[in-house]
Amino acid sequence: MKRVKNQTEPEVQSETHPDDWSWRFWQVVPLYPYGKRRTLRKEVVKDTIWTFDQIQGIFYVVVPIRMTVIKLEAGGLLVYAPIAPTPECIRLVKELVAEHGDVKYVILPTSSGLEHKVFVGPFARQFPNAQIFVAPHQWSFPIDLPLSWLGFPAKRTQTLLEDSNKAPFCHDFDYAILDINLGAGSFGEVAFFHRRSQTLLVTDSVLSVPEDPPAIVQLDTYPLLFHAKDHASDVIEDTPLNRQKGWWRSALFAFYFSPSALETLGLGHVLRDALKASDRSKKAYFGLFPFKWRENWQRSFEALRGNGRLFVAPILQTIILNRSPEQTLAWADQVAKWDFVRVIPCHLDAPIAATPQQFRQAFSFLEEAAIATLPQEDFALLWQIEARLNRSGVTPPRGKV
Repeated sequence: MKRVKNQTEPEVQSETHPDDWSWRFWQVVPLYPYGKRRTLRKEVVKDTIWTFDQIQGIFYVVVPIRMTVIKLEAGGLLVYAPIAPTPECIRLVKELVAEHGDVKYVILPTSSGLEHKVFVGPFARQFPNAQIFVAPHQWSFPIDLPLSWLGFPAKRTQTLLEDSNKAPFCHDFDYAILDINLGAGSFGEVAFFHRRSQTLLVTDSVLSVPEDPPAIVQLDTYPLLFHAKDHASDVIEDTPLNRQKGWWRSALFAFYFSPSALETLGLGHVLRDALKASDRSKKAYFGLFPFKWRENWQRSFEALRGNGRLFVAPILQTIILNRSPEQTLAWADQVAKWDFVRVIPCHLDAPIAATPQQFRQAFSFLEEAAIATLPQEDFALLWQIEARLNRSGVTPPRGKV
């Protein structure tokens, strides 16, 4: 493990009561931390751009989920990819409203991501003057729910058009729509470019993994310390190095599900380990800890991080974007024509200093002469999932450049 570096801290925020973290509709998408979600706000560009981070995850593998708020040149705010509208979150937004004007536009930039769209309707109802714009071809998995069931106000909701010059916020933004037909539904993402600040907003298409756990993840250290264990009976001290160890392993879980450096233990071994576990460790998985990390597992994380470069998540590489490589590359080329200096994704690290060329390079895996930048052995489980989806006809076969 490497020395933990100092991080850029989010804004200092006033003390809040746990009731202010309440998210009542967590059962719709039952992800950790369920009904209690903290929010951290950070000013990215002075008096212009703010990010709002919460966490979400499963099996104590937690990552940030992010909303971005941008001040419009004529006054008022645009919100890209709302997060859970807890009392704390809404209070932090209304502090900006008091200074910069009302929320005028709310953007849902994805067509299939239920973990994003579930927040949009409840968030929009907190700002009754806002217009809601959504990516084309909305659908949900595993249950295809109409937007009205998710609380979208019908009279204020409309679909983004292909021509961004026809949008009411066109004086501030360009956008480009990626819409891949997967058969059962589409994978859609709308990248927004804020011209004045030279900032690119994306949802899931590109990411960057920070070396140290993000500030929002460190508000609840239990998931980090859980994954810092080597055995169920371990009692892990809360130190910066152990938090980092847990973060590195959590990132490998999040991207690969079962990286090559991970060995899944047999039931007998797991039960013996569970019997030795302390009461504190039994908080998760009833004391079960079915993991064993091989030596040099850190190499997989270092390859994934790549010194903070932009990359496409492995699951998108193997199951989604390679269904339509020409369409994806055309979209990436369109985005790369914009003169941005930073990228703000909806997950992991942000903001990321990056050029259009670095953004475009993230999609080079789709090109015929591509050189792999991630360890191919870590893709084993994802390739198995892809093969099963192809055999069952859930997804179409890979496309060709």
